[in-house]
Amino acid sequence: MRNFLMALLAFLPVSLMAQGWQLVGFGGVANYQGDLQDRRFTTQQAQIALGLGIQYDINKYFSVRGIANYGRISADDRYNKDAGLRNRNLNFKSQILEGSVQAVFRFMDLETKKWSPYLIAGVGVFGFDPYTHDTLGNKFYLQPLGTEGQGLAAYPEREFYKRVQLVIPFGGGVMLRVNERITLGYEVGLRKTFTDYLDDVSITYADPDQLLAARGPLAVELAYRTDELKNGGANPNYPTGAVRGGPEFKDWYYFQGITVNFRLGGGGRSGYNGKSMGRQLDCPRNIY
Repeated sequence: MRNFLMALLAFLPVSLMAQGWQLVGFGGVANYQGDLQDRRFTTQQAQIALGLGIQYDINKYFSVRGIANYGRISADDRYNKDAGLRNRNLNFKSQILEGSVQAVFRFMDLETKKWSPYLIAGVGVFGFDPYTHDTLGNKFYLQPLGTEGQGLAAYPEREFYKRVQLVIPFGGGVMLRVNERITLGYEVGLRKTFTDYLDDVSITYADPDQLLAARGPLAVELAYRTDELKNGGANPNYPTGAVRGGPEFKDWYYFQGITVNFRLGGGGRSGYNGKSMGRQLDCPRNIY
């Protein structure tokens, strides 16, 4: 991720002198779907998301952009409609750092139209690191604790999940040309991941004795938190071997919000692929 950002910043001065390049900004919210949030798309428990990138217009309809995004995701069983899952009493938060290359397809020519719907699709990498707080407010990262028995001899098939992974971004939105340099848009971008551990929850509860011996009492405490509820919850006994999550479905995360594209290069309307698309102007002209 650091290398991606350095390359982006290093390339920016070159793009300033070129036609067909745009600076891209994004601001909105991030959310996720997984074992602690089963709604496919919701703004409940949404967190901030920001992005910055560059875009090159291949022609009137196709562009390629490289963008770095930052977002936060979180979920808490206390908001679950299922009483059994509320009794599980798990929660997590995580920062998302993502770098991707995306193709952008516009349905209309923004040189002649004021607005256009568009689609995006691409490939990237992202990093995440779920954490939680204990009852005293102390912060603990969950992956090193192996809360489902990852890395234990008793569970050889359970390996520690990687915190940097491949992601497939896709989605779409609507963009509006404000003037000959600035375009605004509203975008929804889904992220297909290949992990079920954005929330540190996936399969069954590990044996607490095995977990205690290998990882200590904190791992046991944060693996099943019913005892933190009033009166110890409906089932205070540790449910060894019981279902903790749903491994058949991978976790997703998504961004939605406002995009701002600022066309770079010389004054006036820049053409696609460095070609002039009309008369040169001294300053941007509003189209309204």
